[in-house]
Amino acid sequence: MAIAPSLFSLNFPTVYHPILCRDRLTRNMTLSLYNTLTRQKQTFVPLEVGKVKMYCCGITVYDYCHLGHARTCITWDVVRRYLEWLGYAVQYIQNFTDIDDKILNRAKQEGSTMEAVSERFIAAYFEDMEQLQVKEATAYPRATHSLDGIKRLVAELEQQGYAYPAAGDVYYSVRHFSDYGKLSGRKLEDMQAGASGRVTDPEEAKKKDPFDFALWKAAKPGEPAWDSPWGEGRPGWHIECSAMVRDYLGPTIDLHVGGSDLIFPHHENEIAQSEAVTGRPLANYWLHNGMVRVEGEKMSKSLGNFTTIRELLAQIDPMAVRLFVLQGHYRKPLDFTQEALQAATNGWQTLREGLAFGYSYGSRFGWDLDFSPLTPLANDWTQRFEAAVNDDFNFAEGLAILFELAKDLRKEGNVLVHQGQTETDPAQLQLPWQTLVTLAGVLGLAIAPISEESVTENNLSDQEIEQFIQQRMIARKNKDFAESDRLRDQLKELGITLIDQPGGVTKWHR
Repeated sequence: MAIAPSLFSLNFPTVYHPILCRDRLTRNMTLSLYNTLTRQKQTFVPLEVGKVKMYCCGITVYDYCHLGHARTCITWDVVRRYLEWLGYAVQYIQNFTDIDDKILNRAKQEGSTMEAVSERFIAAYFEDMEQLQVKEATAYPRATHSLDGIKRLVAELEQQGYAYPAAGDVYYSVRHFSDYGKLSGRKLEDMQAGASGRVTDPEEAKKKDPFDFALWKAAKPGEPAWDSPWGEGRPGWHIECSAMVRDYLGPTIDLHVGGSDLIFPHHENEIAQSEAVTGRPLANYWLHNGMVRVEGEKMSKSLGNFTTIRELLAQIDPMAVRLFVLQGHYRKPLDFTQEALQAATNGWQTLREGLAFGYSYGSRFGWDLDFSPLTPLANDWTQRFEAAVNDDFNFAEGLAILFELAKDLRKEGNVLVHQGQTETDPAQLQLPWQTLVTLAGVLGLAIAPISEESVTENNLSDQEIEQFIQQRMIARKNKDFAESDRLRDQLKELGITLIDQPGGVTKWHR
């Protein structure tokens, strides 16, 4: 008897296969994206047929990731998954900023080093992303590993007259780049002088113009520094991403993505740096996700409403967090409330039950549980999903199709439990279930299925028992006591006794 694979293992092509992808990529279905640069929706046309170069501005590794990071990482993870489902080979690069004043300040507070702080929180990042089922990027360049490319780019800017040295620092001359402000829509005459992002202690007197920003900063006593043509020092924040994009993806990429808080000054400065040297667009499409608000207010440590990913995952299922993020359009602000979180938890329970239907009963029906993901052309559901999401990655609308499928499968499951057979011919339920599994995989929503073989042979592993208990816990939280009792009784028949203890803890023994 075949054991069902985890949805986590359902991967879409990462290498472009012309025959496999040709039909998907030459159809009339048009992917339309809102481009921050042009302030309008545009048809997506990649630089190279069948391939996408995508860069996401990653995190500064001085603390644990928070809910805002979760939204950014989940959003672009799903965009990447969707593009792969359409047949594109996606080269997805996400950087780590591991040279920064905030990291240095944390190191000083702890009596540690910048490297030790960075390594600790990079490791924590991967732990959090694994919980959220965010796929690993193609590569994770770090600023400390990209210094040659950074210094080369600074030198080219200086040679072409866009940068100038000043007592160990090097500054970008903003007024020399005539298109400055084209991404954010800001004009220099309307901006406050000295607005240079995260560059602290810029020693304004060194600048020729208050709008100029640092490309290279002279070494300060007691801080890490690297050799350069301008003396020992370290790079500014903005130049790091410009260099990493060019080193890993080339002078022009398809998609440059990140949070909307990065539009100015970070992404604006990236454009000025990169395009001044190459004379070519840095990216053809700029996409930005909205910010997270907590009970209507901006999330911040000062307001006391700052929630880390690991704090959140101690309370709810990681898949409910993904669903919470996907239920709103990526460009709009996302309100984090207890009501929204509960709605996402309830929604995930519905999807979970629909997904579990095939894993629970499919072998009995003779279904192929180890199947390849369906293509966008497979059926009406997949085509409707594609049509919805092709409108500027409208995953919220696409989710409606998953719920439609899951509710029907859940209903059939309930009938099967109480009547011993489904109302619909099981053969007609296989395609809806496989479609739900496929579309859930596109969104990164997954269950680790319990094989029917383990249940029927009374050979549940400890992990599978814990999964039963987790399902029962969710049912109890949703006050679905009939489902809770059913799971308890099913385990009892298999020789597993549950012991509910105070605080919501459940112990078990065989």
